[in-house]
This record gives sequence, structure tokens and C-alpha cells, in this order.
Amino acid sequence: MTTTRLEGKVALITGSDSGIGQVTAIAFANEGADVIVNYLHDADGAAATAAAFEAACQNAIRHLRRGARRGDVRPGRRPVRYHRHPVEQRRCLRPRSGRPVHRGVGQAIRTNLYGAFLCCRRFIQLCKHAGGGSGKIINVSSVRADISNAEGADYDCSQGAIRMLTRTLALELAPLKINVNSLAPGMVLTPFNQPAIDDPDLLKEQVQSIPCKQAADPSEIARLAVFLASSDAACVTGSTDTMGGGLSRNLGQGALPFSR
Repeated sequence: MTTTRLEGKVALITGSDSGIGQVTAIAFANEGADVIVNYLHDADGAAATAAAFEAACQNAIRHLRRGARRGDVRPGRRPVRYHRHPVEQRRCLRPRSGRPVHRGVGQAIRTNLYGAFLCCRRFIQLCKHAGGGSGKIINVSSVRADISNAEGADYDCSQGAIRMLTRTLALELAPLKINVNSLAPGMVLTPFNQPAIDDPDLLKEQVQSIPCKQAADPSEIARLAVFLASSDAACVTGSTDTMGGGLSRNLGQGALPFSR
């Protein structure tokens, strides 16, 4: 059933050409939001997101046709072009780079941390220019903010930093009536995990470290993002919602729940 919890709102969803970002963009459109689709490489994926809006509202379709944009959130790259009025900003999950710490940090820090910081900063500038008012920032991190992994220093550190960025901005932006929250998914059935989606035996093996013994569907993350973007979450700020099926309560990836 289509509702209108986000009617009159504008959302810029980075990485909305696939995975969590794409499903969230469609969910936002179904709730009445005007959605600006952002992509880096996958123009076909962005077009598929646009096509899915046909099941939502015509307003979102018109907005997308003139508003879908290619942009790189990393510093020094072609930036995401914002609309001139306030938007809700959300980042999509990026895979860890798998670099040992002694080899330095790379793309994960630039994309996840610097990208989030630059997007948030630009959004804040636009809100201040518009004279304040309500707004929402929803960052997406990972359960890796709590669970370390060998050769994942840059990714793990970037996720922990996003959580602290979210908390700090929540305090700084409260006077502007801007809510700042983050989502921290675990294993999600997106194209990043396509091998497990295609192979039930592999999926069963990979979820053994998850107490719930299942991976999340992207729609679960999208529904929570819709809630955080709506007026129903007016007093929710500075929070990180972990959706890992209990994984972060284990010792780490690969650790099984204790049994008696």
C-alpha cells in the first residue's frame, strides 16, 4: 500500500543505481518524495531505478528525468550536484577494500568517510542558506563499525568514523532542526552478495555466523530509512540502528553464538 509520509520532501540518495540505495530510492518515491538518483558508473542501473518510479508518483518521475546525476562523493572528484532547496541525504554502503594497515588506507576512507563528510557539509550549507528549517541526514555505515576484520583497517575505521560523525552532527545541527542518524546493516542480499544469492548452499554457510541465521533484504533497510526521513522520527537523532541479525553481538565474523 502506498502512503505519503514523505510528501513534499526531496531526497538525494547517493549510490541509488543498485543495492540498498536503489531499493531505498524506490521506497522514498512510493512514500511521495521527489528523489534525485545519483550514480557513479552504472547509468543503466540508474535508469532502472527511474523506471521503477512508474509504480510510484508522477511527480517523482518528472523530477528524476531532469534530476538524475552522475557524481563522485570522494574528495577531488566530480561532486554530486545538489538541488537548490534542502534535500535528504543518504549514502550507500561501499565494500571494504581489503588492504592491510601497513599498506596504508585508500579508497574506503575517501569514499565512506570523506564522501559522507563532504555530502553532509554541502547539505548543511544549503540549509543555512535557505534560513534553516527541518532536514534529515541518514548515513549508511556497517556492522563493521563494531566488528574488526584483518586486512580491513580502512573500511572498518571508516565505518566507526561515520558513526561518530553522525553523533557529532546530531548535536551541532539540532538547533537547525536537522536530524542526523545512521544505519548499520550486516549481510544484505544485494548484488555485492550475488554469489550467495545464486547459491543456496553458500548462503547457508555464510549466515552461520549470524545469530538469526539469515541475511537482510534491502527492503528492510529501506523501510527504516523511510521512517527516519519522516515526521514520525522527529525526535530521533544521533542514533545508529544496527541491522545485522545479531552479528555485532558475537565476537566477530566467523564466531558462532554460544550454546549450552
